[in-house]
Amino acid sequence: MSNPVISIAGRQISRNHSPYIIAELSANHNGRLETALQIIEEAARAGADAVKLQTYRPDTITLDSTAEDFRIKGGLWDGRTLYELYEEAHMPWEWHEPLFKRARELGIPIFSSPFDTSAVDLLENLNAPAYKIASFEAVDLPLIRYVASTGKPMIISTGMADAEEIQEAIEAAREGGCKELAILHCVSGYPAPAEDYNLRTIPDMIERFGLVTGLSDHTLDNTTAIASVVLGASIIEKHFTLDRNGGGPDDSFSLEPEDLTALCRDSKTAWKALGEVDYGRKSSEQGNAQFRRSLYFVKDLKAGDVVDVAAIRSVRPGYGVAPKYMDEVIGKRLKVDVTCNSPVSFELLSDT
Repeated sequence: MSNPVISIAGRQISRNHSPYIIAELSANHNGRLETALQIIEEAARAGADAVKLQTYRPDTITLDSTAEDFRIKGGLWDGRTLYELYEEAHMPWEWHEPLFKRARELGIPIFSSPFDTSAVDLLENLNAPAYKIASFEAVDLPLIRYVASTGKPMIISTGMADAEEIQEAIEAAREGGCKELAILHCVSGYPAPAEDYNLRTIPDMIERFGLVTGLSDHTLDNTTAIASVVLGASIIEKHFTLDRNGGGPDDSFSLEPEDLTALCRDSKTAWKALGEVDYGRKSSEQGNAQFRRSLYFVKDLKAGDVVDVAAIRSVRPGYGVAPKYMDEVIGKRLKVDVTCNSPVSFELLSDT
């Protein structure tokens, strides 16, 4: 299995590096620039590797229509029109510059999901270091090509996309000139139950598409995200808010600061625990040799004496020869005197 790598703002991302944690600000600003700024500050404090915005206006993402096609049926936003939802949720474009400025002051990379070409142009003017294609836009191949033409790293979420559509999105990115590309396994439910995630898809995606692969996680806790690391996820994206009860469109399925801190810590612990194939004794085990069993003399013996079964026992500690050699020890003669309660060593024994 290959080990692809991309780099965002100088940070390498691959299975050989700790998971890249993206805090998705989404609509959790709830219409206040001060809240958006505070979310960025809390994401940096929690240890996230990046913070991500969504860049659209209601008129760049949908039409102002009350027709049934444009009305949401079921779920968190039941009964609302798409235009109403996006009017409430969108990030005003004039906020982007102060948000980018604050993130850079804090030393945390910031980028966004553009939803049309004008959003890409805005983000290019702010020198965004990377781009994210949202799941529902993974089928918008012209948009993907336009983003790819910037030459920046791109991450594509694959929620609702089948294998053929994922391949088409990858080809569009490559055709547009994207050299550094990652994909995220995603379930586009808000929230999504853990049992829908089928995380065994992640290693198949790595093998099938040969790209840096991660998880866009919409479950309500960190279990699914941390489990994904064990299966090869190099990126984890989670929605992030100051208060899950804040009443915004995405608050209810977002992590709060304490949760994000735990995700940053625990995902890295899981990655470190993977290590490599190693059957040797580990550094933390070195002091525990006394708790293993080994062979010890249980009586005083003289040089030339024959070691019989009554002269040795398998006991703790583990400083003598291993118990598996008992049959080889019995019947041997001693080269030197030995005392009771001393470890058996082959250097003490004669071959004759």
